[in-house]
Amino acid sequence: MSGRPHGDVARLIEIMAALRTPGSGCPWDLVQDFRSIAPYTIEEAYEVADAIERNDLSDLKDELGDLLLQVVFHARMAQEQAAFAFKDVVDAICDKLIRRHPHVFGDGQALDAEGVTTQWSAIKAREKAGKQGAPPASLLDGVPLALPALTRALKLQQKASAVGFDWDDAQQVLGKIREETEEVAAELAAPGAKASPALEEEIGDLLFVVANLARHAKVDPEQAL
Repeated sequence: MSGRPHGDVARLIEIMAALRTPGSGCPWDLVQDFRSIAPYTIEEAYEVADAIERNDLSDLKDELGDLLLQVVFHARMAQEQAAFAFKDVVDAICDKLIRRHPHVFGDGQALDAEGVTTQWSAIKAREKAGKQGAPPASLLDGVPLALPALTRALKLQQKASAVGFDWDDAQQVLGKIREETEEVAAELAAPGAKASPALEEEIGDLLFVVANLARHAKVDPEQAL
């Protein structure tokens, strides 16, 4: 079994092109667009994670193939709009990996794993600022809206912590949880509280702080739940 790629990806690209060819392609594939395919892309990513959790390498092989199909599908639709093709996707990620690993591909100094993470974030921030022509409107920009709620909360909190907006320790977060719990209780006791916007907001605040507690405890809230 060889680890070197051959014509396998090219074959997959050709199959997708056939599926998307008007008149002879697949009726279902032909009517899809980026928005309609996006839920499948997310689902396939979760199925990859599930195979990893189960330590099922045979299933992981299949799920990675399904996820690769999603990438090829999106690239094909973009190519049909003359936006970009699969090759451009590959070139972009190769260039990014080289830029963000100057300690491997350039003259950067040797780093430990933590230093690499810090360097990656700094290079990413410079690239985003250069791409937009100006710094982002908010330091919290760049956290995708489509992330699962707990994961998005965690990333927002990590960004806030990076600029000094954070509690000192988990005990302080626990105090905030007690405060938010009391506010939820007060809303529940209020007349007409059932499914009210105020109750929804307070429960959201409570969940956000619980996610923050998980971060301080170095626990992934998605995994814990």
